[in-house]
Amino acid sequence: MRTPKLIIGLLVLVALATLTAPSAAVPTAEHRGAARGKVFRGWAFDTCLTPPLRTMSAWRKSNFRGVAVYFGGRGRFCQKQPHLTANWLRQVDRMGWSVLPVYVGSQSPCVLVPHKKKVRIGRDAWGQGRKEGLDAVRRANAYGMKRGSALYLDIENYSMAKWQCRKPTLTFVRGWNRAVRGQGYVPGFYSSLSSGIWHMERARKAGFGDLPQALWYARWNGKPRAHPIPGVSPQAWRGASIHQYRGPKKEKHGGHAMEVDRNLVNAPVAVLR
Repeated sequence: MRTPKLIIGLLVLVALATLTAPSAAVPTAEHRGAARGKVFRGWAFDTCLTPPLRTMSAWRKSNFRGVAVYFGGRGRFCQKQPHLTANWLRQVDRMGWSVLPVYVGSQSPCVLVPHKKKVRIGRDAWGQGRKEGLDAVRRANAYGMKRGSALYLDIENYSMAKWQCRKPTLTFVRGWNRAVRGQGYVPGFYSSLSSGIWHMERARKAGFGDLPQALWYARWNGKPRAHPIPGVSPQAWRGASIHQYRGPKKEKHGGHAMEVDRNLVNAPVAVLR
């Protein structure tokens, strides 16, 4: 009879799988320590519409040295960005600004933001994620962002209650990351602490690959802390994290006013030609 041999063979396979499976307790090399690329440490702001160069020059009088730009994605609220050009990026780079590129792609099936529900992830979450990841790379390259640049996928707050929502969201994010990393860019991820960020930490503990190399968490508590991220292992995403600690508020610097979110950054940014 072959039954004993079959059982022994199965036991050997199980043992090998146990030895080779990623540990849930220890961050993988993909998420341990700083992500590759140019790293910025300091204060950054984000605002829906890319500011004109004269405003960027005036805001040099603030404590900000980083700026987020919404460079693409079907879920981007300010689709028209008249000031955002390759030349704009070169000019702000020369002024001493670090740039955080944000791509607002398809959103979770259970997204909580009303105006994002029209751009929810479809049936082929992996394929859609890869397609949008390649679009992000194409747009970044057109704007003069070199390989090694971080590109941040923006997934707004969503419900974590249903498996039918969690699975396609994670699959989409992983597909996007795979495509971005495959082209030599650094995939980052922006979301609410209580949904997307904790979702990524749960996936890391479960041993999933193709996760973001940098995390940008929204928690508007007015207490800036880039690392450690609350609820996330202090060994994970170290040197690759951002805290958006305050929501929209009008500020004025150098005679120019804007409504901005505030962020504390210790993470990779764009590398410009």
